[in-house]
Amino acid sequence: MPFLKDIKKYKSLSIVGLEKNTGKTECLNYVLSRLRDSHKQIALTSIGIDGENRDQVTQTHKPEIELSEGMMFVTSEIHYAKRRLFSEVVDVSNQTTSLGRLVTAKAIHPGKVMLSGPANNTEIIRLIADLKTKGVDLTIVDGALSRKSLGSPAVTEAMILATGAALSANIPQLVFKTQYVYDLIQLPEIESDLKTKLRGIENGIWAIDEEGEIKDTGIASVMMIKNRKDQLFQYGTDFFVSGAITDQFLDFLKNQKQVSEIKLITRDFTRVFANPETYYAFVKRGGRIQVLDKTNLLAITINPVSPDGYKLNSEELQLALESKLQVPVYDVKKIVGADAVS
Repeated sequence: MPFLKDIKKYKSLSIVGLEKNTGKTECLNYVLSRLRDSHKQIALTSIGIDGENRDQVTQTHKPEIELSEGMMFVTSEIHYAKRRLFSEVVDVSNQTTSLGRLVTAKAIHPGKVMLSGPANNTEIIRLIADLKTKGVDLTIVDGALSRKSLGSPAVTEAMILATGAALSANIPQLVFKTQYVYDLIQLPEIESDLKTKLRGIENGIWAIDEEGEIKDTGIASVMMIKNRKDQLFQYGTDFFVSGAITDQFLDFLKNQKQVSEIKLITRDFTRVFANPETYYAFVKRGGRIQVLDKTNLLAITINPVSPDGYKLNSEELQLALESKLQVPVYDVKKIVGADAVS
């Protein structure tokens, strides 16, 4: 996997599954095993909980997260107590989660851990910065694309995306769904000056006027757009949406006469909750979306086997994805098997 060399250029990396059982943990373990001898200090944490040996939804077996000697990890007190390795505590944070304080530790011997890290973007960014002060060269975040989480994997500098038969047992449909997320990840980042102005806004829809000034439209949420539509365009056609961009919002915008002039700005690609059909219809009519935080997609990995045992043709799936997306695609299990044989 040539992208392993690219990983070393970054200070933070997220590995994200498009669905449960798409091979995210398999990919994570492979990356960790290949970085073992890199002479870099690696740290690992998670958005949400990961590392269980059994999926709590599908009740299927899951690969556990395996750390090598010297690697650092950040997890909650509850899951730190359940670690299956010897480690030394580096720090215990004052920050509390629903599973206790966050513990930063270093593995003394190889072993397995369950991870449960920060739950929101601010804390993830703060943790990555703190780990740098502790000598960490690369922080790897076990990520999630979930509407239930306030944490976004887009806050890391680079990303690996895991997809597979668990998302769809039909290759064209799987490719379509994966391409949609790929297109969202590629949304352009806004200029740094405007980013600074918008970073602290937590609520509502805000307009950016012709002078670059930020104006409150008075609309607290995209859910209120139909009742407040006369207020939306009072300052122009450029908007920062602090929350989610929904189907309802894009449906409304794509039917406006000035749709080709509309530019939306959102925090990152995970805030676009619209269906692919709605998103592409908005873009086709000239609408644009940009982001505050853009990550670099290094590769896509595939798991051609679904939890119920259905198996897609790995080479056919890989070729179909590579023909649509400008990014390398790998079957990690196949690579791990080939490494074992060699």
